[in-house]
Amino acid sequence: MALLAIGDLHLSLGTNKTMEVFGDRWQNYTEKIRAGFQEFVKPEDTVVICGDFSWGINLEEALPDLKFLEALPGKKILIKGNHDYWWSSMKKVKDLLAANEIGSITLLQNNSYTCDLERHAVSICGTRGWFIDEETGTEHDEKILRRECIRLEMSLQSAGSLEKYVFLHYPPLYKNYRCDEILSILKKYEIRHCCYGHIHAASFRGAYIGTMEQTDFRLVSADYLNFIPLRIG
Repeated sequence: MALLAIGDLHLSLGTNKTMEVFGDRWQNYTEKIRAGFQEFVKPEDTVVICGDFSWGINLEEALPDLKFLEALPGKKILIKGNHDYWWSSMKKVKDLLAANEIGSITLLQNNSYTCDLERHAVSICGTRGWFIDEETGTEHDEKILRRECIRLEMSLQSAGSLEKYVFLHYPPLYKNYRCDEILSILKKYEIRHCCYGHIHAASFRGAYIGTMEQTDFRLVSADYLNFIPLRIG
């Protein structure tokens, strides 16, 4: 059993919005995602999707994307991204999954999940996170970040004594930006593994990939990974 991660699939099977307009890397990306899962993910594996899963703006538009993901191998755990407008509430999404017999997808928000790896069990924790621009950030942004920090703490507290892997959508480090509120939580809980998405194309150059203090940070945006889920445990 393995733990993998990928983010920013931006599926659009229920809408006419496609990422293919953003260049060659995104051409035929839905099939690249399918091929990546089929080759590198086994049925007993767990894959965390780090946000921006679907372009659907409501549950009806997102349903074809959810069914697409259901058909792929492995258990999938979804984190909300800034473009996941379809994710209206946990209850509504869970009801939709149950009504359509979608059993391989679960949601990560204010909670955690145990993942049994080959030699030990770990806990999957996380939240969306947030980014505050130093020049244009508002009081509303600060409120959202405080809420995301609370959600991350709730997730980590629910995990008990197991080793904790954290998954975010927004990067806590980017170029000269530091989200000290998120970073302090990672330090408090002695997190050794943190994956994030959100960053694309030329912005890859500003991504922080490596170890800071005790935490290893990895970028898992789908286009950065060439649409192949990254094994992290």
